[in-house]
Amino acid sequence: MGWVFAKRSTWWGRWLPLLLAMGVIFFVSGQPSVELPNFGLWDFGVKKLGHFLAYGALNLLALRAVLDGKRPYLMALLITLAYAMSDEFHQTFIPGRNGTPVDVIIDMLGAFTFLWLVYWRRWVPEALSGQPVLEGASVEDGG
Repeated sequence: MGWVFAKRSTWWGRWLPLLLAMGVIFFVSGQPSVELPNFGLWDFGVKKLGHFLAYGALNLLALRAVLDGKRPYLMALLITLAYAMSDEFHQTFIPGRNGTPVDVIIDMLGAFTFLWLVYWRRWVPEALSGQPVLEGASVEDGG
């Protein structure tokens, strides 16, 4: 996860990956339903898993873009939520597609999960190392 926390000195270095990912999502969600692949019995699950993973990854890119700002975890979630809602609205204009609040919920579950994994991965190794996580606290004495 080092790439998430890598410092990027330029605006483009921080925001371009996020904007490109948003463009890919916009393109895919703009395809009429007849042009989308059908996975048979697995179709519903595969497509919902796609939502979960795509918006989880999008959230990591949003975190990367705003990491130097105030409250980066919250800002990344707000960017992802705004894009998820706008994408579902966009789908209402595409033949055979519909935007649903359920998809926004799935998108945000992916975003929360990926963000939690990054947060956990960033802090847990310090706690497991036996080094004090907080001043005056240690793992051995419980806190």
